[in-house]
Amino acid sequence: MRPHADGDDGAHPLPDGHLMRAGYALDGDGPCISDARRHTAAFLDKARTEHGLTVSERVRDLTALVVSELVTNACKYAPGPVLMELRVSTGSVDIVVWDSDPTVPAARAADPDRVGQHGMEIIKAVAEELFIEQEPVGKRITARIALADAPSLA
Repeated sequence: MRPHADGDDGAHPLPDGHLMRAGYALDGDGPCISDARRHTAAFLDKARTEHGLTVSERVRDLTALVVSELVTNACKYAPGPVLMELRVSTGSVDIVVWDSDPTVPAARAADPDRVGQHGMEIIKAVAEELFIEQEPVGKRITARIALADAPSLA
């Protein structure tokens, strides 16, 4: 996994409104999923320390879950490299994963007897927004996680 980060001194938003972004090229082999989670945790730590953003354990866990699901699916179903980009703004973190398979994934109907293949169901349940774009080669999936925790119903 090769990281690439953009941004200035961290004090000003990037032209697209994000405070920070980082990109990673994953080879799809071995520990790429755990590496993706590790880089995600470091990215969120940097967002907290350098930009003063509140990143709760719940947000960290949801972001790691979405990264795991998206990268696992890309490594499992698409030949070749996988690209992951993380972007953070004052209100959300975006997880963007590109792979070479043009097939658009779909959440399957609920089936309590099915083992596995629940990734898109999980992502749709926890993401604030989900975008799937077909590219000239492959597809790009973006999941947005809100930084603010939902109010407690207690």
